[in-house]
Amino acid sequence: MVKSSVVQEILDYNERFVAEGGYEPFETDKFPTKKLAVLACMDVRLIELLPAALGLKNGDAHFVKVAGGGVSDPHDSAVRSLLVSVCELGTEDIMVIAHSECGAQHMDSDGMFAGLQRLGVAQEVIDECINGDFDYASWFAGFGELEGYVQKSVAILRDHPLMPAHVRISGYFIDSHTGALTKVA
Repeated sequence: MVKSSVVQEILDYNERFVAEGGYEPFETDKFPTKKLAVLACMDVRLIELLPAALGLKNGDAHFVKVAGGGVSDPHDSAVRSLLVSVCELGTEDIMVIAHSECGAQHMDSDGMFAGLQRLGVAQEVIDECINGDFDYASWFAGFGELEGYVQKSVAILRDHPLMPAHVRISGYFIDSHTGALTKVA
């Protein structure tokens, strides 16, 4: 299999980075020094903006990144990651942070399946998924109104039977351009 030119550039850069000790300013252990986990969207605008806007540096917090930056149900992988952060690594605060102009906000299953078909996924495979036991329509659904989505995510985490009672969970949204945070009631 031929590697893409972007991947090869990354691999070449990484080799130089390690050889030149570029990692040294980032050395830390696995425990978040601020006992904080942040659940946020994977949006590329937030990669550097979000930690900078929060005043966080490498080692301060765990960042769990998923499309939409929230929790859709008590068993999704974001919840698992947050429970690991709390139970194994000492996290005491969780911030759920959605953002303006989120691409996941208005997703729908029809659009996702059309996109997958356009990218070469066979219609028969799509039909099997649609007609199977798993609810892909909900899984691929966007979340509509931002504040309600954050409130729902916070509620799922707070009410989760495995979430220890001492963990403080709060919700916000961040402006994707300025980094301004707004607390969600």
